[in-house]
Amino acid sequence: VQLQASGGGLVQAGGSLRLSCAASGLTFSNYVMGWFRQALGKEREFVTVISRSGGSTFTADSVKGRFTISRDNAKNTVYLQMNNLKPEDTAVYYCAADREVAMLAKRNREDVGKYEYWGQGTLVTVSS
Repeated sequence: VQLQASGGGLVQAGGSLRLSCAASGLTFSNYVMGWFRQALGKEREFVTVISRSGGSTFTADSVKGRFTISRDNAKNTVYLQMNNLKPEDTAVYYCAADREVAMLAKRNREDVGKYEYWGQGTLVTVSS
């Protein structure tokens, strides 16, 4: 299984980026997909998650209204559209996949230990 994240870069505050995560080696539509991020010196934190069909999403309060997760099961890809970026959004962003994570339970969907597969991360830097 491989998750390949891309799309990170340097952007000014207020700008936008779209991250992509291409999956291979798994039946993509069977997996819940999530995005997490880790800032320098901090723990990895939950950003957002999407159900297998794409019909249900949950998003952290810190990015709600600015970040949107989506997926294309035909392309085995999950996306993270990030708008109105802030300097505090600076972090390495990781995509994650799991077949069994129970999205309805907050403590499950936000638990890094619940996700089986991880991408390598893509760096997003937001300048003020």
